[in-house]
Amino acid sequence: MTTLPIVAHASPEDIIAWAHGRPVTVRQFLADAASLAAALPAGGHVFNACTDRYRFTVGLCAALLARKVTLLPPSHTAEMVRQLLAFAPDAFCLHDQPDAAFDMPAVHYHDGLAGAVASGPVDVPQIPAAQVMACVFTSGSTGTPVPHRKTWGAMARCARAAAQRLGLLDGRAWTLVGTVPPQHMFGLEATVMLVLQGRAALVAAPAFYPADVSDALASVPAPRALVSSPVHLRTLVQSDLAMPAADLVLCATAPLGRQLATETEALFRAPLCEIYGSTETGQLAMRRTAQTDAWTLVPGVRLQARPNAAGDDTETWAEGGHIELPVPLGDAIVQLDDERFMLHGRKAEMLNIAGKRTSLGYLNYQLTAIDGVRDGAFFMPDDAHEGDTHGHVVRLVAVVVAPGIAPARLQQALRARIDPAFMPRPLYFADSLPRNAAGKLPREALAALVARLAAGHPGDRMPRPGFVIDANHPAIAGHFPGHPIVPGVVLLDHAVLALGAALGRPLAVTQASMLKFLSPVRPGERVEVLHQADAAADGGENIRFTLRSAGRDVASGTLQVRSTAPQSGASAC
Repeated sequence: MTTLPIVAHASPEDIIAWAHGRPVTVRQFLADAASLAAALPAGGHVFNACTDRYRFTVGLCAALLARKVTLLPPSHTAEMVRQLLAFAPDAFCLHDQPDAAFDMPAVHYHDGLAGAVASGPVDVPQIPAAQVMACVFTSGSTGTPVPHRKTWGAMARCARAAAQRLGLLDGRAWTLVGTVPPQHMFGLEATVMLVLQGRAALVAAPAFYPADVSDALASVPAPRALVSSPVHLRTLVQSDLAMPAADLVLCATAPLGRQLATETEALFRAPLCEIYGSTETGQLAMRRTAQTDAWTLVPGVRLQARPNAAGDDTETWAEGGHIELPVPLGDAIVQLDDERFMLHGRKAEMLNIAGKRTSLGYLNYQLTAIDGVRDGAFFMPDDAHEGDTHGHVVRLVAVVVAPGIAPARLQQALRARIDPAFMPRPLYFADSLPRNAAGKLPREALAALVARLAAGHPGDRMPRPGFVIDANHPAIAGHFPGHPIVPGVVLLDHAVLALGAALGRPLAVTQASMLKFLSPVRPGERVEVLHQADAAADGGENIRFTLRSAGRDVASGTLQVRSTAPQSGASAC
């Protein structure tokens, strides 16, 4: 029976984590995993909801030692918990929040479960390569999550191949700082498995906001790598906050444009490596996006073109290396040689309008590359074909987050970048896009946003001041499990963005006073911003605002602001 060690570090005294400013050795980590494994109940499936990355990793390894399968759903909603129990009736939740409320048996991972550290030699547990480590769920077309079983051998080999390609096995003690949650496939691979099998260390505390990322990088020694997503990187670049130097930046979850890659490399004074892969395959290839469009496969992986089921076209399959069975890829791929290829977007996102071809990924890149655009996405409605006397006409929609940019100016900039056949009709403005904690934009969430905008704001007009904080916003995690509410700082941050959009210019807040938070706001509730602006003696403005939701006042206060020239500004991740 083939086995692989649960950690690949050379010494039990190596540092495997930085937890709240203190180093954690491999010796302590193995003791913690063994102690937690002994405390787990009898169920064979673990829903690991720990928000602390160190405790998540201990929980993952404890489940391995106890021969339990970790369940990693795409969200932690009540409906998702119900579906998890239907999939695995013996499942229980492992969490690290004392007030977490999940409708299933639960184990609270607290400080009292830490393992006792013994001196002397350490036996590193060996895990069978064929043992199922986790079920990672993706959303199916019917809304029912689809499980993808991941064996320990496949995940460990994938991490070792990635560590080799990235240069993490250079004998230095790397530390990985992550903005993506460990429950997401990329977060699992790049902030957990790369640590366990790449002899690196992780940072326990979540890092979502620019100041969090800066503090996390500054708190650990070099060499250090930042693991992030395009939406997080865009926020970091636009924050105007100086960042500590990194030695490497890793990015995945959505296509990354060359401009943002170049700006990120300048911000962190480090090369940026973009990862290509999927839940089904794990990591497949990498590229330095600021310098090349070509992807290079990770060691051992091969691509093969095969006829499709209909026999009228070909499709690309990935095999070899850590991939246990060949997997068809849903992307349009052109192979350059045995190791390199070009990616032309997902086949499902390819568009053919008026005899012209492009992809949603290309359109999204051109939209977000416009100066002053913080985020944006094109959307193809299910009923996009409208019948008329000439046949069928495709109607693309786009939603953009661009405070301070007039619709006409944005449309003009977009016309200079894309063919007229792909111009969005209509173009909506929003305060934010409903991205999840990993930076992904689920189609169903975008469709719901487009429907709300279409119902309330037809045409190409700027919407009334207001915003909606989605349940997948990263600030909702842990605030509070089972009874989520939007933190006051997030309400204030989005109120400033909405006011800037309403006034037609970004605002620089110099002081906030008389702040009152009167009623909790639940994720998904629309918050309207009422305001009155008066000139201040120093040439700025005093803006008195009230936030209102469902007919009730939820917050109020006064902002002292100075106007700024339209440019990219800071926003929460």
